[in-house]
Amino acid sequence: MTDDRIDTVRQIQRGFEQIEFEQRTVRAQVAMRAAKLDALLLTTEPEVRYFTGFHTQFFESPTRPWFVVVPATSRPIAVIPEIGATGMQSTWIEDIRTWPSPRPEDDGISLLADALNALPSRFGHLGVALGTQSVLRMPVADYESLAQRIAFTISDCALLLHQLRFVKSPAEIEKIAMACEITSNAFVEIAQTSSPGESEIEICRRMKIDLLQRGADSIPYLVAGSGLGGYSSIIMGPTDRLLSDGDVLIIDTGTTYDGYFCDFDRNLAFGRIPNDTRKAHEVIFHATDAGFAAAHPGATTSDVWAAMWRELDEGGALGNSVGRMGHGLGMQLTEWPSVKPGDNAVLEPGVVLTLEPGMEFTPGKQLVHEENIVITEDGAQYLSHRAPQEIPIAGI
Repeated sequence: MTDDRIDTVRQIQRGFEQIEFEQRTVRAQVAMRAAKLDALLLTTEPEVRYFTGFHTQFFESPTRPWFVVVPATSRPIAVIPEIGATGMQSTWIEDIRTWPSPRPEDDGISLLADALNALPSRFGHLGVALGTQSVLRMPVADYESLAQRIAFTISDCALLLHQLRFVKSPAEIEKIAMACEITSNAFVEIAQTSSPGESEIEICRRMKIDLLQRGADSIPYLVAGSGLGGYSSIIMGPTDRLLSDGDVLIIDTGTTYDGYFCDFDRNLAFGRIPNDTRKAHEVIFHATDAGFAAAHPGATTSDVWAAMWRELDEGGALGNSVGRMGHGLGMQLTEWPSVKPGDNAVLEPGVVLTLEPGMEFTPGKQLVHEENIVITEDGAQYLSHRAPQEIPIAGI
């Protein structure tokens, strides 16, 4: 890795200034009042990190629950295992309450109930993310016990939280852009260094190493699929399948920088490119252009989907098995909303999306393409480096 690449990575500030968390909390409290909620209860890593800045790999352990309460008018309250106290003290959170977890007989539930019951009750409702694209990340029995111990009626706030995180700040976009920059360069490298006779696993392992050397923090997601002229699956590999003449390999990665993901793929041909494959690749390339042109403030995710599907349909697509053609992106590999019919999330400046047109172009074979974009006042901008119009050939 060259020195200039090292310098580029170091120039991006890690973490956020306190004002960022203050603004996020104020935005949430405005939305809470409109939804008639007295507080929010957060239980997942992205939600906890979004409001506190508490960033740790320890959430990989499912043993301990973690809780953050966002009251209607004051700073968030952390109700967390003792092991996290020192880390939380380094954030902007002042009210930190702990218990010696793991303690299955009462894993923070009494402490959490006391914190909630001490809050003012104007509307009598506590928001918990229970709806679309949400997970509880606490034992169901503990959740039911908590519901019985508190003086609030629980209401679903999943959509409220999704909408808050949908629009990214400039600092968030900068981190996503850095992940995209690192990964775009790694994709160019892997195309040049791959060759027939290698396995999917060998190629993907080499790319992971390169991503880390370029400054990525982690590669939680790197999948692959391959086949003669196309592939049948984009989520099951990499496997030990050897690439040979006429094959097409897709690599799709969610690489992170300072807690923020990129998520895009690239297709790579080995040797000759069958004519139907070449045509299908041209179709998905132009479908991406159409989605990009449709992605502007005031448009919806459904508008973007429709623009891409028109190109795919006219290009002879037999279908699309992915179920959508893009999604939100940020602290998670995939975030709300989905780029699909009927979704209708309205785009505005600061929204980060993936464009992911894909088509089955012959029975049992598909091609999928993906780019990352950000919505600006004037339209969309690419965060990933735009893929070449012609499918690259390995080693060239």
